[in-house]
Amino acid sequence: MTEEMKHAYWQGIRDAAPFVFVVAPFSLLFGVVATEAGLSVFEALSFSVVVIAGAAQFTALQLLLDNASVFVALASALAVNLRMAMYSASLTPHLGRAPMWQRMLIAYFLVDQSYACSIVAFERNRDWSVSEKVAYFFGVVTPICPMWYAMTLVGALVGSAIPPEYGLDFAVPITFIALIAPMLRTAAHRAAALSAVALALGFAWLPFNLGLIVAALGGMIVGGQVELVLRRRGLWVDP
Repeated sequence: MTEEMKHAYWQGIRDAAPFVFVVAPFSLLFGVVATEAGLSVFEALSFSVVVIAGAAQFTALQLLLDNASVFVALASALAVNLRMAMYSASLTPHLGRAPMWQRMLIAYFLVDQSYACSIVAFERNRDWSVSEKVAYFFGVVTPICPMWYAMTLVGALVGSAIPPEYGLDFAVPITFIALIAPMLRTAAHRAAALSAVALALGFAWLPFNLGLIVAALGGMIVGGQVELVLRRRGLWVDP
């Protein structure tokens, strides 16, 4: 590993470190909820290792608790995780030339935190080589993903012994606010976010979390149209 790659790797660790304070309680909460729902410790841990997507895990678990079919639970979890396809497309210009084995690992470790930190860092450091970008990405992953596994295990072992008044569920909204807020840098970003929020609330009555799909599609359409209008008027400024 070159000095430049080492520097990028450690920068990734530093940038990701604050997220530990929300990832830890979030994964701890999942471990607790999973065991309360009837999963064994091994099953709860396997769920986090295989899926490694908190929102999708909670969605699938809740639907299974509500006696939804396995197909509905899987489809809903997939819908929640459709944003990963957009993350992947966004990172492809930066990491698409990495070796296949690295891209396979990147695809597995592509989570909200690794995407949010990486896309901001790549835009700020346009002179980085592909190797430096890969090193940074895995630097971000280093404090995040092992913590997700470890705290899921702790939560599963502790189970219902954690009092509900501790309010560990605060980690869910805080995580997403911390990820999204710094990325709303243009009018198109803000329009997409606001329209998605409005649609999610307006269509919350739809069964099987279909309101999330409507909100995601609507937000992308609104954001794209706002950017198109601004470009036509010559008002668009690249973030």
